[in-house]
Amino acid sequence: MDQNVFGDPRITAVGLLVEAYAGLSARFAAQHEEHGLSAVEFEVLMRLARSPGNQLRMTDLAAQTSLSTSGVTRVVDRMERDGLLRRRACPADRRSSYAVVTPAGLKRLDEALPGHLRIIEQWFTGQLEPDTLAVVLDGLRRVRDAVHPGATAGSTDSAPSGEPATTC
Repeated sequence: MDQNVFGDPRITAVGLLVEAYAGLSARFAAQHEEHGLSAVEFEVLMRLARSPGNQLRMTDLAAQTSLSTSGVTRVVDRMERDGLLRRRACPADRRSSYAVVTPAGLKRLDEALPGHLRIIEQWFTGQLEPDTLAVVLDGLRRVRDAVHPGATAGSTDSAPSGEPATTC
């Protein structure tokens, strides 16, 4: 094998991305644990809190996370038992349901967010100049959209009132 391939900048780019993600994930995991949340639970709460009406269809939540449909069901079941989420049936399609953040879930997220934001600032955004950060964010969105086109599923599918559209 050609030894020059090991110095290929494509391998370096992916390697750096993986190393940066692993380092941030370890810091986030410890911080989330302080608030009684797993990384997946934190992600689910963030996705829902940032969505119209603090809710998403279960299928859209699966598309936006790294979880399968059955994985989302298990996480939502656990978080519902803990009082962080509730399910709401879709009025137009009884086969669909929404995951909705409860006040207790929003409170837990509010408690965890300051530490989460400190980690982001210290170890990610604070390491970059504003112009560089803008370029990085643009590049990450492009890559995300190419490799995970469902990552924003359901995030803009709402009625004017803020309630989800009835086309579930």
